[in-house]
Amino acid sequence: MIVMKFGGTSVRDGTAMDRACSIVAGRIDRAPVVVVSAMSGVTSDLLGAARLARERSSDEARAVFARLRRKHLDLLPALEGELEELGRTLEEATGVEEAGMTDRIAVYGEILASRIFASRLARLVPTTHVDARELVVTDDRFTRANPIFDATRRNTRTRLGPLVRAGAAVVVGGYISRTEDGRTTTLGRGGSDYTATLVGAALDAEEVEIWTDVDGMMTADPRVIGEAWTIRHISFAEASELAYFGAKVLHPSTLLPAVRNGIPVRVLNSMRPGGGGTLITAEAPAGRTPVKAFACKRGITGITITSSRMLMAYGFLSALFEVFERHKTSVDVVTTSEVSVSLTTDDDSDLDGIVRDLEAFGTVRVERELALISIVGAHLKDRPGIASMAFGCLEDINIRMISQGASNINLSFVVVAADADKVMRRLHDRFFAEVEPEIFERVVG
Repeated sequence: MIVMKFGGTSVRDGTAMDRACSIVAGRIDRAPVVVVSAMSGVTSDLLGAARLARERSSDEARAVFARLRRKHLDLLPALEGELEELGRTLEEATGVEEAGMTDRIAVYGEILASRIFASRLARLVPTTHVDARELVVTDDRFTRANPIFDATRRNTRTRLGPLVRAGAAVVVGGYISRTEDGRTTTLGRGGSDYTATLVGAALDAEEVEIWTDVDGMMTADPRVIGEAWTIRHISFAEASELAYFGAKVLHPSTLLPAVRNGIPVRVLNSMRPGGGGTLITAEAPAGRTPVKAFACKRGITGITITSSRMLMAYGFLSALFEVFERHKTSVDVVTTSEVSVSLTTDDDSDLDGIVRDLEAFGTVRVERELALISIVGAHLKDRPGIASMAFGCLEDINIRMISQGASNINLSFVVVAADADKVMRRLHDRFFAEVEPEIFERVVG
């Protein structure tokens, strides 16, 4: 069996859904389980409505709900019951400061889209719809829940196994999960990818297909680099690094279940279903130039802590990072000197509290509007001249931080966000003036 995940742009309207349904029907002999994202833009609208309800802007929240109601009922009138539930939940959320309430609202994007998708797919092949809350079990970290793998595997095998063996296509909403005591959670933005590999791992799928609106993983963001190449074959490690450091094709956690179970992942374009896309496996062919791609993570905040207490002291870094752990904030890049530590984070939701706690250790300086650029490729650290090639074309760029050594496949550095596009274009011109056709291709038309 295979798992096929369709992103928001691939199910953005009835026409896109019908195209995706045709792709699924063409693979019915491979026993597909289909994971569906919310229609494009719907999750953002739902999160906006949740915020408006929380702020007691009830009339504005109702206006968003009315727009979403029309959008979905136009495609499937039978959704009236689910939409009434959503309306009641938004009313219940008025003035409620609770992440769990946000999750209860946000999941309706996938609930509604998967119901619509299943109804349209049923016109072509036998189809069953299953609520993902019957499958994916998580902790109670609302809005960014962590799966409990054993329980998820057990539920998925019990619930979906018989359906797959019966030959029906199974449709599941992505992103949606629940705690062990039944409270609704979500896997974080982009979590439908994660749902796909969790299901694939549980069912020992032969492959997980991620259907999106690009031709695969690219050498750079095609919105910035019009001449970006599609990568034919990439390793799990390289793809995970790219996903974590800003490539938008995959959710950063997506590949974990697939890596553990040795399941290939293929990224494909629902607008051009005949393309080969990008195959992601444990190992991938190495080229003459080890660089596979560049990623850019924007919205980065830099924090520098300076303290003479750090000089020749032990336990200082541990104490600093305990602050970030306490505030449940992850750190991307870290550099140190004798008396200072600089680091970056892409989560500034609790920045004021973090800074207050860090000021107990020394002087704290915060710099916003940064971008983290990552050069990714197998055995990058072992290939001489890569740093020289990269920084040689950036002589006029003020580079804030550099990190290499922690990973064998990643050289990262931080620049002012306003310079990010310029940096990406220069790097791409330097490293991809010539490419190896067995590793890279350019899809035309």
